[in-house]
Amino acid sequence: MSFVDILIGIFDGFGVTASVTLWGMAYAVPFALIFGILQHFTTGPARVAVTSIIEFWRSSPVIVLLFVFYYSLPTVGITLSGITVAAMALGLNIGGYGSQAVRAALQSLDPGQVEAGKALGLRRLQILVLIELPQAFKAMTPTFINQFIQLIKGTALVSLITLSDMTFRAKEISQLQYDPVRTYTALLVAYFIVCYPATIFGRWVEKRVAVKGRSQGEI
Repeated sequence: MSFVDILIGIFDGFGVTASVTLWGMAYAVPFALIFGILQHFTTGPARVAVTSIIEFWRSSPVIVLLFVFYYSLPTVGITLSGITVAAMALGLNIGGYGSQAVRAALQSLDPGQVEAGKALGLRRLQILVLIELPQAFKAMTPTFINQFIQLIKGTALVSLITLSDMTFRAKEISQLQYDPVRTYTALLVAYFIVCYPATIFGRWVEKRVAVKGRSQGEI
C-alpha cells in the first residue's frame, strides 16, 4: 500500500472518531456549564459535593475510565455500548476541565453587575442568564475550543475498547502491512488533517466573539 492508500484506510474510521467527538461534546458542555455554575454559587457541604464530582471526572485517567465502564460494569449487570462509554468517559473528563473555565469566568465579573440587576428587579437566575453568562461566554470560548480539540485527540484511546476509529484502523493496517513507521506517520497526518481545521475555526470564533464584545462595549 502507498502512503495515500494507508491514509485513506485510516480515514475509514473517521465516522467513529467523529461520533465519539460529537457525543462527547454533548456530555462535556452541559456538565461544564451546570457544575461550573453550581461550584460558583454553592457553599459548605454542597460545594464540597459538587467539587468532588468535578474532581472525580477531571482527575481520573481516561484510559482507566474506559476500562472500568466498558469491562467492569457488565459484571454487575450494566452493559453500555462502546460509543456511549467512550463519549461519556471523554466528555465528562473534558467537562470537568471546562467547568473550571465556567467558574473562573463567572468569578471574574464585577459583582456590581449583580447588584445593578437586582436594582432593576431581576431575579438571581435572570441575572445569571441575561447578564453574567453572556459576558462569561467570551472568557470561556478559548478554553472550550481547546477542550474540543483535546477531545478529538483523546478519541485515539477508544480503540482500546474495540471501537473501529482511526487509531484502530491504523493498528489493523500496521498488522497487515508490517509497516508501522509509515502507518503511524499516516495516522499522525490524519489527526493533523482533522484537528487543524478545528483550530482555524476556533480562532475565527474567538475573533468573532471579541469583535462582538467590543461592539457591545462601545454601545
